[in-house]
Amino acid sequence: MNYEIKFGTDGWRAIIAKDYTIDNLRRVAEATALWITRHLKKDTAVIGFDCRFGGQMFMEETASVFAEHGIRTYVSERFVSTPIVSLATTELDAGAGIVITASHNPPSYNGFKIKASYGGPASPVEIDKVEKLIPDERPPAARSYEEYKEDGLIIEYDMMQKYIDRVESSFDMDLLQKNDLQFAYDAMYGAGQDVVRALLPSATFLHCEYNPWFDNQAPEPIHKNLTEFSEMISLSGDIDSGLATDGDADRIGLYNSKGEFIDSHHIILLLITYLVEHKGMSGKVVSSFSCTSRIKDLCNIYGLENEITKIGFKYICDIMVSDDVLLGGEESGGIAIKGHIPERDGIWMGLVIWEYMAKTGKTLDQLIEEVYQKVGSFAVERYDLKVSEKDKLRIVESCRNNEYKAFGSYTVSGNENIDGYKFHLNDGRWVMIRPSGTEPVLRVYAEAENKAAAIKILDETKETILG
Repeated sequence: MNYEIKFGTDGWRAIIAKDYTIDNLRRVAEATALWITRHLKKDTAVIGFDCRFGGQMFMEETASVFAEHGIRTYVSERFVSTPIVSLATTELDAGAGIVITASHNPPSYNGFKIKASYGGPASPVEIDKVEKLIPDERPPAARSYEEYKEDGLIIEYDMMQKYIDRVESSFDMDLLQKNDLQFAYDAMYGAGQDVVRALLPSATFLHCEYNPWFDNQAPEPIHKNLTEFSEMISLSGDIDSGLATDGDADRIGLYNSKGEFIDSHHIILLLITYLVEHKGMSGKVVSSFSCTSRIKDLCNIYGLENEITKIGFKYICDIMVSDDVLLGGEESGGIAIKGHIPERDGIWMGLVIWEYMAKTGKTLDQLIEEVYQKVGSFAVERYDLKVSEKDKLRIVESCRNNEYKAFGSYTVSGNENIDGYKFHLNDGRWVMIRPSGTEPVLRVYAEAENKAAAIKILDETKETILG
């Protein structure tokens, strides 16, 4: 029986040489080519790849399949980030953009992301069309990659330079390059390394070398994966802020001058404040269900609408494409803003924050304190609880039936179930339980006035649901 290929929340991902093979890749590429020509009625596409093992080879195979269908395909001859491919897709008015990447997954994986013509994730409806077109067998190769290049069906395109040009026309680069602030960047061996070196050559760099095995660590920009970066910042004594991005550079991690991690909840609030107060911008703010409720509080202060979506950037992107959206953000580090593409972009968000610091002359801590003065201090923490499938189903059923009236000493005052089960507690606190769809894990989130209080809620929730 052939391996069944299914797209997850952000593309198809599989282990290289096990399920992520040339045969299976060509099956996915065949379906994508048919979707582009039959459903989109387009004859152009863009393809890029990140720093993972075999990226260029997989890109060439995909481009060859597209060329077999008469699709004129623009390719990058060096690794690029997902936002770079998304931007190129819009600038070339291509039918779709393809990124050979497994994003923040472990190094043994590779993947296949599909970007729509507007420069963001293709909608679930369109991905479903692609899945239905995947053939059972690998389509035969007609001609070679080099032959298609000679015919002009595969075209080399410097999409990284186009991205750099867009950054330089959108930011005050003189201010960023010539102020007294010292910045640091950790690429996690990912695709953002060349871009940031070009934009900010005087920054301090870590893990900005080509290493397709990512030093045997998943390139996800969360604190437990960035301890070396954190220590470097804290010991330096002169670095004002550090930026980290994941394997394909669409997610952000941020640090203050003390090497303390600044989570996405705080980054989103900082971005809203800067865009409204310093840029004079407006629009709807779209945030995922697991984000801090302080986003709504800040939106109320500025007179902005806050729309809550299911978890997954594709839901945010759908709204950004159709509505006037100032910012779209999710808890996992994926954030997009008005004036750019409807796509997560860790480097772009980091530059906005650094421009905010440079223009105001304030530290990250000072800017966060100004946010706290508006909405109050807070912390959002998360546990990933490994449970048996039996316990997982039991707990979810209890959530669905509103059986939890308290978690330890915390009384439930209301609940929501947009994507998971959120229980509102006293004084703006809440706890949320969301089952993983693929493994026996419960993700439990809590928000409170500080980290210790949020951890206490998580501990009492864990004790309540597991006994």
